[in-house]
Amino acid sequence: MSALNLDDFAHLIERPDGGARRDAEERRARLALPPGALGRLDELGEWLAATQRQVPVRPLERARVLLFAGDHGVAELNVSGRPAKGTKDLVRAALEGTSPAAVLARGAGAGLRVIDMAVDCDPGELPADVTRYRVRRGSGRIDIEDALTAEEAEAAFRAGMAVADEEADAGTDLVVLGDLSVGGTTAASALIAALCGTDASVVTGRGGAGIDDLAWMRKCAAIRDALRRARPVLGDQLALLATTGGADLAAITGFLLQSAVRRTPVILDGVVSAACALVAQRVAFRAPDWWLAGQLSGEPAQAKALDRIALNPLLDHGVAAGEGTGALLALPLVRAAADLAAQLPVRD
Repeated sequence: MSALNLDDFAHLIERPDGGARRDAEERRARLALPPGALGRLDELGEWLAATQRQVPVRPLERARVLLFAGDHGVAELNVSGRPAKGTKDLVRAALEGTSPAAVLARGAGAGLRVIDMAVDCDPGELPADVTRYRVRRGSGRIDIEDALTAEEAEAAFRAGMAVADEEADAGTDLVVLGDLSVGGTTAASALIAALCGTDASVVTGRGGAGIDDLAWMRKCAAIRDALRRARPVLGDQLALLATTGGADLAAITGFLLQSAVRRTPVILDGVVSAACALVAQRVAFRAPDWWLAGQLSGEPAQAKALDRIALNPLLDHGVAAGEGTGALLALPLVRAAADLAAQLPVRD
């Protein structure tokens, strides 16, 4: 296996097609509707034309929901509204079709795929196609130890790249990205605080399941301690993911970068995907041109990361469920933009 060189992504990732975007703008100018009548749908339609390199755009018919799963050792500190090692229950709900994301994906006609990177259970408890990329059982407690070894971080990153290639080869035309984790928002917030140069209290939220004030204080202290460990490795993004991230976060980062290489557009969900996007931006500055922010989750760290990446969320409904739910809510809006850009008649 060749050595992983993150600098290669800066050369491999190109921006969406500027010529197609200009053609889309010219086509929009010939519609009967006055400028501004469709609001952000015009902007989305032009972005889709640039990602597809064609005008008019193709309808989005092969959207896919990807949920990267993993437990985090920091959850042992009771920093989450869910019990530590509880990610396997979230995975089962998604696979059985009873989670919010599974319900929305079914209604949208989008396939759903779960990728177990570090769920803390026996692999035999989950389907083999879910666990095939697993790196370890649970990530380390980031306030006192590294989440991963260097080898595990690279393996998880490469797994994310492999998933991106699989989806691109299968013809997926839009990815709705989410995560299934307990303790994941703590790791994500630590990453964002480190990369944005801010204090733990500024980025500490209450997570998807909600926590009381005492749990919030424990979470803030854990992020503060993780932040101290992250600062010495800020110049090495893979080392940062190993120190303060986790297998699921490393995989999502690899997925985002390789999806940009393969020209696959992605809708980001909550604070976990936003943290990985921020790490990926540090690797390749053109990569964010391939992403949309689905919605604001209410997590302060997510808002800070999206502001740093310069992504404006499509929705703000206060949905804090995570697990890809917020990104899925934005999917009909993006599909509507594609349909309007493709089907509205132009004037001669």
